[in-house]
Amino acid sequence: MGKLIIISAPSGTGKSTLISRLLSEHPELRLRFSVSATSRAPRGQEQHGVEYYFFSPEEFRAGIERGDFLEYEEVYPGRYYGTLRSEVDRRIAEGDRVIFDVDCVGGVNIKEAYGAEALSLFIQPPSLEELRRRLVGRQTDSAEVIEERLAKAELELSYAQRFDRVLVNDDLERCYQEFYETIRSFLSA
Repeated sequence: MGKLIIISAPSGTGKSTLISRLLSEHPELRLRFSVSATSRAPRGQEQHGVEYYFFSPEEFRAGIERGDFLEYEEVYPGRYYGTLRSEVDRRIAEGDRVIFDVDCVGGVNIKEAYGAEALSLFIQPPSLEELRRRLVGRQTDSAEVIEERLAKAELELSYAQRFDRVLVNDDLERCYQEFYETIRSFLSA
């Protein structure tokens, strides 16, 4: 049976860096990303079932009504993103180990659906002040967007205790080693 790794964190905590490094340095873990669904139109050369599963807003809402999604979010009016239950079940049936980079609510929902077959990790910044410093240092967002991200981070931090493990990213190398060891141990159990 395939196992699931759920990673959630506020923006700016280093989650994407940790996941990218894990996937590039440890192919032996056989982790695969779940292909998400969206109600936005494909961009450029994107293909249905490759980058995303593309649905119209009406099709997405019908899928929500049928219970097709493990988790979903309406990011903007009529613009949905979510995880198809059938996609995860297919990957598990094929023996894959699935890794998710999802928001906190999605992470909690996936963990509830799969229980002991899933490990949920929450990556936490050392403080909101440090998170602010990191977001400003990226130089990718306006001051307004940074304030929105920080407000969202406060809410997201309230979910930390609902995850199996909380890792504080106060030192990237130490956090990465703990991240890798926690996942490796879970997958080998």
